[in-house]
Amino acid sequence: MTDDAKITVVYTDGACSGNPGPGGWAWAVAPTGEPCGCGGEVRSTNQRMEITAAWRAVQALPGRLEVVSDSTYVVNCFRDKWYEGWLKRGWKNSKREPVANRDLWEPFVALVLARGDVTFRWVKGHSVDPMNQMVDRMAVAAIGMEAEASVVDPSAPEPAGPSTLF
Repeated sequence: MTDDAKITVVYTDGACSGNPGPGGWAWAVAPTGEPCGCGGEVRSTNQRMEITAAWRAVQALPGRLEVVSDSTYVVNCFRDKWYEGWLKRGWKNSKREPVANRDLWEPFVALVLARGDVTFRWVKGHSVDPMNQMVDRMAVAAIGMEAEASVVDPSAPEPAGPSTLF
């Protein structure tokens, strides 16, 4: 990770119990899950937690970075450059309505653009990808946390029931 020529791959996920409801977010670096981070909010939405997970990872990890997310909302914003239209239209979406979650998107987009070394890749959620499953478990475990935790145990057993509620 210290060599700038190498790309760090980080997986991110958000979860919510109810939508809106208590939310959690998490990120973890492949392939070991370390370093990692998580946190939560007492009242949030799944989309806000997905954005927060990716934003916190980009904030925390220096050097070239590939963010892997099961959120098309997060990935498409950067891969398909949705943010360009938002910026041209004064933070309005294609329907000329205010961009949802602008309070998160605006600083996140600014950070990614300023860095210039962050890419995004989509992974199917709830699939066989072990890193996606790990960050899903971490995000669910973080639901409702009122503060950020710098480290959680990524090997903790999966909670009973569905792993992410939408």
